[in-house]
Amino acid sequence: MSRAGRPTYLERLAARTAATGTVLCLGLDPDPAALPPGFGPDIGGVEAFARLLLEAAAPLAAAVKPNLAFFEAFGSAGLAALERLLASLDEDIIVVADAKRGDIGTTSERHAAALFDRLGADAVTVSPYLGEAAIAPLLERPDRFAYILCRTSNEGAGELQDLPVDGEALWARVARRASEWGPGGTVGLVVGATAPAELAAIREIAPGLAMLIPGVGAQGGSLEAALEAGPATAPPAGGRPGGGLLVNVSRGIAGAVTASESTPAAIGGGRSSDLGERLAEAARRWAARLPVLP
Repeated sequence: MSRAGRPTYLERLAARTAATGTVLCLGLDPDPAALPPGFGPDIGGVEAFARLLLEAAAPLAAAVKPNLAFFEAFGSAGLAALERLLASLDEDIIVVADAKRGDIGTTSERHAAALFDRLGADAVTVSPYLGEAAIAPLLERPDRFAYILCRTSNEGAGELQDLPVDGEALWARVARRASEWGPGGTVGLVVGATAPAELAAIREIAPGLAMLIPGVGAQGGSLEAALEAGPATAPPAGGRPGGGLLVNVSRGIAGAVTASESTPAAIGGGRSSDLGERLAEAARRWAARLPVLP
């Protein structure tokens, strides 16, 4: 329990993981250019599809990870839509705000207020580039969490992250330093499944840190590597159901409803339940592929 008597983030994540039986994290990044027919490219269409996706798939996942950029692009209307969507979730679902924040301390204080207090996120993705002192406001709450960008899944990740720092790659230095940040139990790492060797090495460097692992779906990362090296083997995340692991899947679930499989009539004709079932089935398949391992 946290000092304030509320469950810590890692306690709540473990409880949700145990309840769902999976380490699946549902990515929420509705691209207006890729929505199925019947969903317009405006914020109304984005919100409608995102709501259908959440209703169908979120109950099957340990966490939901909204990418804020897909809502911020619509201005205040987009942020209001995101607030409505997150307010509709069951309170035990973990929400990770994919915001990639990181700035000087006073700005980070406002980030914490916006993401934790206003939006209600349980965790946030954070850039380590400014150092621990700058992002301390995002690390200091025992019931909240920060996933530090360590070795990301994008194609150009190695341009900076592979640079040598005193004999080791920058991603290794980030993992080593992040292990010492915060009050304990409020810091994890973002490590892409597209870099399985680095993932295994980072687990050796930081055996106790929770991991958020993207890249297993459309990016073609290694699911096996994520399940093998993802769970923490030491405290604070180790020894809990799932070992603090979350594996993100976005397009692998949202893409189950494609332009060839749906028509405008399917939406307007009252058959949205069929679309929802396709999304739910995709989520069930991924949840089964991402079990809570002993």
